[in-house]
Amino acid sequence: MTVDIGVRPTRAERRARAAVAVLFFTNGALFANLLPRYPQIKADLGISNATYGLAVAAFPAGAIAAGLAAGVLVRRLGSAGVAVAGTLLSGAGILAAGLAESVALFAAALFLAGAMDALTDVAQNAHGLRVQRRYGRSIINAFHAIWSIGAVTGGLMAAGAITLDLSRGQHLTISAVVLALAAVVARRFCLTGPDSEPEDDEGARRRSAESAGGSPRTGYVLAALVVIATAGTLVEDAGSSWAALYLSDALESSAALATCGYIALVGAQFIGRIIGDRLVDRFGQRTVARTGGLIAAVGMGLALAVPTLPGTILGFAAAGFGVATLIPAAMHEADELPGLKPGSGLTIVSWLMRLGFLVSPPVVGVVADTTSLRVGLLVVPLAGLSVILLARVLRPRAG
Repeated sequence: MTVDIGVRPTRAERRARAAVAVLFFTNGALFANLLPRYPQIKADLGISNATYGLAVAAFPAGAIAAGLAAGVLVRRLGSAGVAVAGTLLSGAGILAAGLAESVALFAAALFLAGAMDALTDVAQNAHGLRVQRRYGRSIINAFHAIWSIGAVTGGLMAAGAITLDLSRGQHLTISAVVLALAAVVARRFCLTGPDSEPEDDEGARRRSAESAGGSPRTGYVLAALVVIATAGTLVEDAGSSWAALYLSDALESSAALATCGYIALVGAQFIGRIIGDRLVDRFGQRTVARTGGLIAAVGMGLALAVPTLPGTILGFAAAGFGVATLIPAAMHEADELPGLKPGSGLTIVSWLMRLGFLVSPPVVGVVADTTSLRVGLLVVPLAGLSVILLARVLRPRAG
């Protein structure tokens, strides 16, 4: 991507950037409002760790089922419209999951929410990359940082609702309505016109000419990028699906305090993303990713080796900070791969990385029932190690 610091964004482009930030915020906050309610839902439904793991895997299953449709819908309806519609339907699915009175209904609602979340994810990233091209410099990490702010806010909203003894229905209805209204308002300020702009087509032709015949390494690099992005999703899932349960059950924390594991993870992830662009510019994405993988592996590894409440919360924070830039980096790198049409790499990575969300909950659940949840959470340091091994496909420091 060519950087032109002499071109200042127009007012419409600045508004569009703010609108995309709102969409990322609402996307992060919606699901985060439900996550701290998981221990209560699990207890009310009276299910085992393995059954719980299979049930929450319905969310990524829905995302995988709908993920490949995102590209078609974005081309036909526009990225902004798909992102907002997906947000509204995600909120409905999350509310239904919170009110479900059976495992089947809980899983079905999560399946719907996951399917709509996949559409929202691809659409908001597509619109964010469109705004980034208008800016002529990297801003994608900042959007993902806003997602982390939304996730922290959603977790805090849930903690407050639990403290105030609001029912799940009251709490999730309020959050769904407020966040839906924010997304609808943001839609008015997104970029207008088709998502495929003339300058994008010219860039694609230049890239195609430069890589005539394709590169034999493209498939390998794309696969490595999928694994790197999946490592990020594995860590995020450990925080979203298991942190509250681990802190409340294994470490006997209160329900409100149990939310701190997830909040610490996404809070540290936000810090990593808000400084991510500067770190990448200075050290290169390869070094940033390898260092982050090391931080996640060592931080969470020590927390699991010596389990204490403060140490575990810090371990989740280290994991979140370590994987902060992985998903944005993998998406951007995939979108720039030679020999692929614009958007193809982004769609493939976004779709396949959700396998981590699909596979992780039931695997961790089975391991937890067989041994302990502490052993199941070893998936976090293992994800960090995989990033260290595969980060060579990312770009080194320029110059």
